[in-house]
Formats: sequence, structure tokens, C-alpha cells
Amino acid sequence: MSIDTLITGARVRTFDPAQPWAEAIGLDGDRIAYVGTEADAPSARRTIEAEGRLVTPGVIDSHNHLLLGFDEDAVSLEGAHTLIEVRRRIAEFAARRPDLTWICAENAVYSIVEGRRPNASDLDGLTDRPVFVTTYDQHSVWLNRQALRVLGIAGGVDIAWGRSERDADGEPTGWVTDFYTSAMTIAGLAELQRDIPMYSPERRYRKLLSSIRMATASGITTAVEPQVPLAEIGLFQRALAAGELSSRVITALFHPVGADGAFRQRLKEAVTDAAASADPDGLLRLGPLKLYADDVIEPHTALMLEDYANRRGVRGRPSYPGRELVEVISELDRMGFQTHTHATGDAGIRLALDAIEQAGLRNGTTDRRHGIVHVECLHPDDLPRFRQLGVTAAMQPRHCSPDLVAGTWMENVGEDRWSRAWRFKSLLDSGATVAFSSDWQVGEMDPLVGLYSAATRAGLDGADAWTTSETVGLDRSLEAYTVHGARAWHAEGDRGRLRQGMLADLVVWSDDLYRHEHDPAGLLDQHAELTVVGGRFAHSAGALAAPTAARAEDPVSTGSGADEEHVHTH
Repeated sequence: MSIDTLITGARVRTFDPAQPWAEAIGLDGDRIAYVGTEADAPSARRTIEAEGRLVTPGVIDSHNHLLLGFDEDAVSLEGAHTLIEVRRRIAEFAARRPDLTWICAENAVYSIVEGRRPNASDLDGLTDRPVFVTTYDQHSVWLNRQALRVLGIAGGVDIAWGRSERDADGEPTGWVTDFYTSAMTIAGLAELQRDIPMYSPERRYRKLLSSIRMATASGITTAVEPQVPLAEIGLFQRALAAGELSSRVITALFHPVGADGAFRQRLKEAVTDAAASADPDGLLRLGPLKLYADDVIEPHTALMLEDYANRRGVRGRPSYPGRELVEVISELDRMGFQTHTHATGDAGIRLALDAIEQAGLRNGTTDRRHGIVHVECLHPDDLPRFRQLGVTAAMQPRHCSPDLVAGTWMENVGEDRWSRAWRFKSLLDSGATVAFSSDWQVGEMDPLVGLYSAATRAGLDGADAWTTSETVGLDRSLEAYTVHGARAWHAEGDRGRLRQGMLADLVVWSDDLYRHEHDPAGLLDQHAELTVVGGRFAHSAGALAAPTAARAEDPVSTGSGADEEHVHTH
């Protein structure tokens, strides 16, 4: 017997309990045909000598906003810490692009203006065109006076894609909250596509393609896009038909607050229709639903069990009125849906756990594998409930880095509650499924950044490590990116481990990553040398096989954004 491809001279970390390590792996068609010693390996039409490099299952990124990639026709505000710098970038871009009717900018931080929110007057004098700026976490928008006029907000018009803040006189300030949850509703997205060029289907499609290329080049063989409106399913189907899905994609459809039974039936029909016409290569799957239990900690809108440390009497708010989330998740569970619920505050996390627990009790369902995403501030009493209820914690190691959370997050939560922050190790030790992910583009997409952050809980410069009792070593982190990622999405039957008969989804890294266990900074100098998806060489950096198409650059990891104080997330 001769197989298609044999990779030899490797350190193959299989995560198969029956054979944890091997030195050769063979691929035939879209499946793994052999895992074992070089001596016993079958002949192959193509042999690759890995020269001691590490081979692992392909990374499963369980929360990756592919649709949010960076827009080449917008201003990037990565690394812009001051209003002076923001104004400079917007003014220069506006002068350079007289062809654009709107000047759009991305990734502003909340702390640009000290002591208050930015407002429309802060953007005066830059251009006579409307300006639309999204914050780094996509939860707020900043508009100039021209935009307020064009959108009708200055005249009292309400917008479907957010909540316009007003001053004591009732005049709009130029700051819009509740953006991302509102923008992905049917009405919100329709208004955005009508008025804001950055949200046109064509520009969103370009972002999707760029993000997919970046994912494949980073060793990600399955990416979960966690918030897809019904109206944008077609972008993924278009990419599939065009042969542009170089990695597998699971799309979580967005369930907005206030959605009724008719809307839920539309979601059900979309998932059923997609399953009936699924592509034979398994590159695109619809299914889980995205919900919100609360908002985010930085603007004091995540739901907390006790007052924010620096805001007496304020505990945030639930996304749904009262405990309505309990009823919604019970109904979705009854309909057969798996849910993926955003929760960052300790009360928000508890609310989501309560809802999932009630769904199981009411419906008698088991092994639905509902997920809670972010899990930033976890009360000790709720930690064991993840394992007990079979709930996945979809978490982002990079989010705990002090260069991102020093200041706003730490101060809002207060030092007495820092021990609740991003409890990766404690959750893993409890037996919970912890699926690591990037939350691109809120964080760098590269899983090597996540591996480093989990191992150090330090900034990318190695400084200021904190809450180090929750660090996670390389092997457990890789398992969280592979085995746990597969389990999170009911995909453990064909991915997440390297053994005969599984999908040939794997990564050959540029080095043996285990050489850097004791000095994790070395991980940041590595890369995915070869990414294989379904037996196909979807990415090659060129050292082992002919290079593939150029990598789509990640502005977060290659630019100045690494030094930025970011806020989290969706």
C-alpha cells in the first residue's frame, strides 16, 4: 500500500491516550492513514522530512470574529493612545482618500480622552465628511458632527444599531453604546449597510477572506465565527463556492435580545437547510447560537454580584430583562440548539450557568454542550458548575495579559476580586472543557500568542505577570486548543487528535515548541510552517514544501497594537 503523504523525522504530539507521541504520520486522501514509528511507516508518493519539528492536531479557534478583520479602506487606530494621535491619523487618511464619502476608523480605545468619553467635538476640523469610529471591542461607536447630521441623530432620530448618548440638554454627544449587539440585528445591519460604507457586503466579504487566510497561515484548521447575522450567512456560502475557505468554519448565528418564536424558527430553518446541503468536504457548518448574558467590565456594564470597586452602587446590567435569559436558553435547548453565551462579570456568568442548568432540568436534555464565552471574573462557587453541567468555557488566554487589563479592568473589578480573573488552570483542574481561542480581532489571531499568554500571564514583553497561580503549561494549552476545541463543538469524532481515520487536519510548527516550555518567550518567534486541512497543504511557509499564497498580515501582532491598553470583548 502506498499513501499520499508521509511526514517523518517529527515529534508528533497526537493527544491520543493510546499513543501520545509518534515520529511519523501518514495522510491519504482527507484522512490520517498512519501514526507511529518511521520504521513501520508505509511507502508514500510524497515524503516530508520534518527535521525534529513538532506536529500537532490543527488548532481549533473557538471564538474568532472572521467578519471583523481589518478594512484597508478604514483608518487603523491600533496603538493610538492619545486624542492628538487619533486626530492626526484620521486627518491624514481623509486627505489621502478624497474618494471616500465616509471616513471610517477602527479599534479606538476608551481611554483616548482622560476622565470622560470622547465626543463629537473631539473630531472637529478634521474633514467635512462624516466620521464613524468603532471601539476596539466593537461595543461603542464615536461620530463627528457631520455624521450626527447625516444620520439624523442630531435631529432626534433613533438608530437601530445602537443607543446614542445625550447630554443634559438632550443633545447627542457623538458617542453610541450597545453597538455590536444592536448592529447584528436585522434592522441594525440593514441600516448600517444602507448608511455606512464599511458595512457593505463587499467590504465585509473582503474582511472574511483576509481573516480566513490569516487563520490558515496561523495553524488554525477550524475557526468558529461566533456572531453571524442571518443576513450574512451568504458571505460564507459565497466563500465556500469560490474555493476560498482554506480552513474549516463553524458559524454561530446571532440571536438578538427580543427575538421571538418566529425568528427562532427562521434560525432553525437556516441550520436545517444548511445541514441538508452540507458541502462534502465539511468546510462550512452552521449551528450554535450566540447570545449575551451581560456586556463588558471596562465601561461598568458587565453584570457583577457586588458593586464595582470604583463605582459605588453600580453592578452593571443583564442583557435580557431580569432573568429572561433563563427562559430563552430553555426554549433554544428544547429546539435542539447549542448556545454560545457571552458572559464576563461574575453575576453574568452565574446567570448563564443558571439558564443552562434550568434548560437541562426542564427539557431533560443531556450532552448539549452549551458554552459560555470569556468567563473573565468567575466566583469560586460557580467554578465547579462548568464540569457538573457539561458547559464549555470558551476562553482567550491573551485577554488576561497585564498590558491589556492593567488600569481599567483591574481597577473596576478591584484587587479583592483579582483571584477570580481568567481561571484557566482551576477550570482545567476541575475537569471542565476549556476551549482556547483568540477573539480576533480583539486579540491577536496567532495561537502562539495564546500559548505564551497562558504560560506566563505576562505582557508580550514578559513584564508584570499577575495571578500566576492560574498559568497553564504548553501541553495543557495545546490540548485546550485541540482536544477541548473539538469536544466543545461535538467534533471529537474526526478532529482534535492525530490517529488513524481522523481528518488530516494538522500543523507542522517551525520548531519543536516543547523546547520553549521553560522560556515561553521563544514561542513568539515561531510560526506555523505547514498547515494541512483535509490532507491538503493549505499553507506552507516554504521550508518543507513549496510556499502557498502570501499570508494575510495580522496588524495586531505585527503593528504597534501590542503595547495598547485594550478593552474586551464580544
